[in-house]
Amino acid sequence: MRSYPSSRNRIWVVILAFWALALGAVARAEPARPVVYVAPIEGTVDNGLAPYVQRAVREAEGAGAALLVLPIDTFGGRVDAAVVIRDALLDARVPTVAFIAPRAISAGALIALAAEDIVMATGATIGAAAPVIAGPDGLAAPAGEKATSYVRKEFRATAEARGRPPEIFEAMVDESVEIAGVVEKGKLLTLTTEEALLLGVAERRADGIDELLAQRGLSGADIRTTAPNWAERLVRFLTMPALSSLLLAIGMLGLFVEIRTPGFGVPGLLGLFCLGLFFWSHALVELVGWEEIALIAVGVALLALEAFVISGFGIAGVLGILALLAGLGMSLLGAGVTARGVLGAATQVAVALGGALGGAALLLRFLPRLPFARSLVLASGMSPHELPFEPSAFDRILPGDRGRAATILRPSGIAEIAGVRVDAMSEGEYIPAGTPVEVVRVEASYVVVRSAAED
Repeated sequence: MRSYPSSRNRIWVVILAFWALALGAVARAEPARPVVYVAPIEGTVDNGLAPYVQRAVREAEGAGAALLVLPIDTFGGRVDAAVVIRDALLDARVPTVAFIAPRAISAGALIALAAEDIVMATGATIGAAAPVIAGPDGLAAPAGEKATSYVRKEFRATAEARGRPPEIFEAMVDESVEIAGVVEKGKLLTLTTEEALLLGVAERRADGIDELLAQRGLSGADIRTTAPNWAERLVRFLTMPALSSLLLAIGMLGLFVEIRTPGFGVPGLLGLFCLGLFFWSHALVELVGWEEIALIAVGVALLALEAFVISGFGIAGVLGILALLAGLGMSLLGAGVTARGVLGAATQVAVALGGALGGAALLLRFLPRLPFARSLVLASGMSPHELPFEPSAFDRILPGDRGRAATILRPSGIAEIAGVRVDAMSEGEYIPAGTPVEVVRVEASYVVVRSAAED
């Protein structure tokens, strides 16, 4: 037997249908506003800028944005950072517009070129993209033919991908390019707004983002402006060349001091922390890959093998240093590697390594003599008989006294002299445990020894 809805149920059905029709009418009357993302690119183009632009592209894609606008005002910066941004814009699944107000010079020109459309404000400029390298006196010098050829082809490939005249952009990079009626040989090309519009470099002129959006029928769009977050600002700070060298120097200094002293403490933790900051920041800006990490891991392993297993210093130590230097140097290089770029990275690593070695030598020599350092040891709360050596024994030990190495000295460890255990350090040689030693001199908190013949 078929059942029929009651009159009360029929009333509810009518009410729900009425509300559904009303909501549909409202939705048709007020469609959702299109979303536009704005990601300004200002100041120096450095390694930390790339993660910010990549995030802006991802957010715009995730929100289904109708447009991503990149207001550009920069005199340029690092080529490798611009190349990463260029790749992100070419691969973007959202329409992109470079809004040049007032300038996109050097690396900024490559970033603008990678956008689907280029819009320039009145009085804006684009161009002058010849690669240069900062010299030791702080002045810029030409980067050479290899770097120029690489950057020139990056510009050409990007222009071809975006359907813009490639010769125009090649002339911005290489002064040997001559275009009749545009630029003569021996001069770099820089274009004003009028010239860029005439030559097909820019698509439109606009004197503000509102005018730009109105030209594309996006007036009244939901504008969402992005800016570098704290992490991206931190990465930009950590990847500065001066700070990168300082992190390397402190990191290696901490590890050197840790290797030459018993146990594991503050120097080792500080060294690992600084090296961790260095590699984390450089990995985020795509300067560190598995090759660099593998080289550095092999270098550390070989140095550890040399320090803890093999006596003396030989092939393993040399190979370890070379692998470590190669990994660190590669982590400082980006796109468009040149001989001068390699030399610059090698110099940066060498300075950091030299500073670490010098600092380690000074610390190991003078830190134990300082009252502050001695107070740190005594503040441990341990009684003399609980220590691995006897601090009071230094009063009874004289140069020429003999004993035995209680532990391996590489070069620091524990020695047993005059019947007591003391903190000892060799003169740089590797002394196995049980080897007879002779006291060379007595310092404030340790003795310096050398291997001696059996009595």
